[in-house]
Amino acid sequence: MKLSVQAEEVATFFAKMLDHEYTTKDIFRKNFFKDWRKEMTSEEKSKITDLNKCDFTEMNEYFKAQAEARKQMTKEEKQKIKEENERILQEYGFCVMDNHKERIGNFRIEPPGLFRGRGDHPKMGMLKRRIRPEDIIINCSKDSKHPKPPPGTKWKEVRYDNKVTWLASWTENIQGSIKYIMLNPSSRIKGEKDWQKYETARRLKKCVDRIRAQYREDWKSKEMRIRQRAVALYFIDKLALRAGNEKEEGETADTVGCCSLRVEHIKLYPEIDGQEFVVEFDFLGKDSIRYYNKIPVEKRVFKNLQLFLENKQPEDDLFDRLNTSILNKHLQELMDGLTAKVFRTYNASITLQQQLKELTSPEENVPAKILSYNRANRAVAVLCNHQRAPPKTFEKSMQNLQTKIDAKKDQLADARRELKSAKADAKVRKDEKTKKAVEAKKKAVQRIEEQLMKLEVQATDREENKQIALGTSKLNYLDPRISVAWCKKWGVPIEKIYNKTQREKFAWAIDMADEDFEF
Repeated sequence: MKLSVQAEEVATFFAKMLDHEYTTKDIFRKNFFKDWRKEMTSEEKSKITDLNKCDFTEMNEYFKAQAEARKQMTKEEKQKIKEENERILQEYGFCVMDNHKERIGNFRIEPPGLFRGRGDHPKMGMLKRRIRPEDIIINCSKDSKHPKPPPGTKWKEVRYDNKVTWLASWTENIQGSIKYIMLNPSSRIKGEKDWQKYETARRLKKCVDRIRAQYREDWKSKEMRIRQRAVALYFIDKLALRAGNEKEEGETADTVGCCSLRVEHIKLYPEIDGQEFVVEFDFLGKDSIRYYNKIPVEKRVFKNLQLFLENKQPEDDLFDRLNTSILNKHLQELMDGLTAKVFRTYNASITLQQQLKELTSPEENVPAKILSYNRANRAVAVLCNHQRAPPKTFEKSMQNLQTKIDAKKDQLADARRELKSAKADAKVRKDEKTKKAVEAKKKAVQRIEEQLMKLEVQATDREENKQIALGTSKLNYLDPRISVAWCKKWGVPIEKIYNKTQREKFAWAIDMADEDFEF
């Protein structure tokens, strides 16, 4: 069936995703079909009435062939594309701010497509519409040369607001959220903001003992609201939970944070698995990522939770006398600039620093030290509940790695045999030539042993990282100066920890931190 242009474009969005598990989910299919029908002509609507009867295979094959053709491009063709991208970057990728030329972060607008969402988002599969010039607000200075809209169109608005850092914005149609074009993370203003964020977390270090003593005292308060606030703060501190913001009912996925926990999200066990006063958490956190944790708590916290649960239904609020704004107001009183996120940043950074001290051994070579670093980072990602689904290619890449390890072991066995026979030879001949041969074989064995160890470390690292996302905490919650100081102290090249983009983002920390830096 030949489709109209609009209906065909939306069909291709689905066809491109055919191999993805999203297209098997009922909610995704239902939302897609509903939005696709809105783009159809009346004739198409009368014929296409059931998504299960639609076959997208031919379209899917077409896009696969295109992807394959891109892989087969010649060096010259690839170079041409690279040059064109560089030209676009030079034209659109920079702005002047306070007389400094600054790189823009995301100067390309997201193309139309199907909304994926995280976890089981109720809006997955809906059509993300194309953004038009008429949807976009440009923000610049009055005297600046701002970008011109495409011929025959105009911007929604051009404004001159120097109190914000975004350069352009628009509202996307699915969640109604505002999207921004911002400066690159490596820009001066972003670097300063980053530095301030970590300095605030370092200030918390100085008063965290006082705050902890205070909330412990508040567990005994005569006022229920104070007790609830104190228990919530204990969870934010101990478990790095997010505060949780109120949302419109039914508008987005049913995700919660600490303040919006409901009775159904926790279970209390006076004793289980040989531990006393255990709380079991099970809820959907930010981005619909499940938070599941069984943790022993202090007796008074446990008793308070029993009290909070009394005479409540599963859908009732656990902390019915608390919300995010009450909690944030209280945090501000405890320390200027304190929020739940500052607690996450503080606990994440302090955990990394402690773990690095415990795990790093001077005897280790660089690959083993990097494994120790990743293990420390993993401890933080677990604390912050940064999970991911195992990559689709995980099993295959592990098999490939195992094949390399087995081949390397065979190579090592051969090299050891050769060394043994060279030694036997040297015993008989005792001349300079055989001596040199033994030394050369020794070096070969050493080199292969190192290569094998590197591969085995890589395999361990990959296996342990299977379901943990290290990037989020590394980029947003860990003071980069801890990592830089660790690299300088143990002789690990910084590029082994941060890639080029990350090194640009954390240039301020690389300049600032020496090996004695303490968070």
